[in-house]
Amino acid sequence: MRTRLTDLAEQAGVSTATVSRVLNGKAGVASETRQAVLAALDLLGYERPEKLRNRSAGLVGLIVPELTNPVFPAFAQIIESLLSEHGYTPLLCTQSPGGTTEDEYVEMLLDHAVDGIVFISGLHADTQASHDRYERLRSRGMPIVLVNGYAPGVDAPFVSPDDVASVELSVRHLESLGHRKIGLAIGPGRFVPAQRKLAGFADALVRHGLVSDVAEAQEHIVVTLFTVEGGQAAAGELIDSGHTAIVCGSDLMALGAIRAARARGLRVPEDVSVVGYDDSPLIAFTDPPLTTVRQPVSAMGQAAISALLTEISGDRAPRSELLFQPELIVRGSTGAAPGPRLDNP
Repeated sequence: MRTRLTDLAEQAGVSTATVSRVLNGKAGVASETRQAVLAALDLLGYERPEKLRNRSAGLVGLIVPELTNPVFPAFAQIIESLLSEHGYTPLLCTQSPGGTTEDEYVEMLLDHAVDGIVFISGLHADTQASHDRYERLRSRGMPIVLVNGYAPGVDAPFVSPDDVASVELSVRHLESLGHRKIGLAIGPGRFVPAQRKLAGFADALVRHGLVSDVAEAQEHIVVTLFTVEGGQAAAGELIDSGHTAIVCGSDLMALGAIRAARARGLRVPEDVSVVGYDDSPLIAFTDPPLTTVRQPVSAMGQAAISALLTEISGDRAPRSELLFQPELIVRGSTGAAPGPRLDNP
């Protein structure tokens, strides 16, 4: 027990006496401290004592489009942790091509009498999808929060990153390094985040004097898929047309862009600079470490759960879209613009 208390205290950053109080269910421990000890128990693989197992205050559905992109598990982890802190049990619903759809998950969650649902990058972000499904949920009194995508007219709180600011940060950084031919590799344009990045990128090129107008900016954009393969294909086109720097719509696309450069015998960042988006877990350990724009996942998750709990309590959360500012994280995949290449003077 002494070794266990010491390990838990070190992991949680508290005293062994505090750990003992938590394990014995005694009062006088701050909720944040108690949560830190419970997290230490879980991280070190200890089973929680019976007296520490909370009775759930209710169920909350969390629907994400996939788990292949590491940013979605990051969202799920922070949201599940926040829900647990407030006594709610999260039900994670993960979509996959050809699998259970968002609407089918919603029906399942309603059958389980959830108290609310959080949608991350769902059909609310697809401009070609009907948003009536969300209005039907609201008409039933179901509290919902929509993350990463805005659907005008839907009676719900929205939480999004500032996609326009993200591409401005990327273009400004690359232009400061001397790059004059900067391209954008982005996913399908029917999605709101992609639309915002597309518009923001074109405006940024004009603002920094890299093109004469928005129409000319379209020559520097390749629309594909938000995948490694999509990034590789888009970057291949941009590199072959002489671009020395590539802004990508996701970190996965950026990894594909690096692959495309290397397939052509080019070095990153000496010959081609690459900027990702998301700052996904482990992305700092790629080769080279990826320069990327960090999506504020933690802050967005906290805002989403705060709004959802407000709605569950019977109060009304703000309906204006909450936009969170991204942050440029400079690492090793961007560098000074190269001189003219012999094969592309």
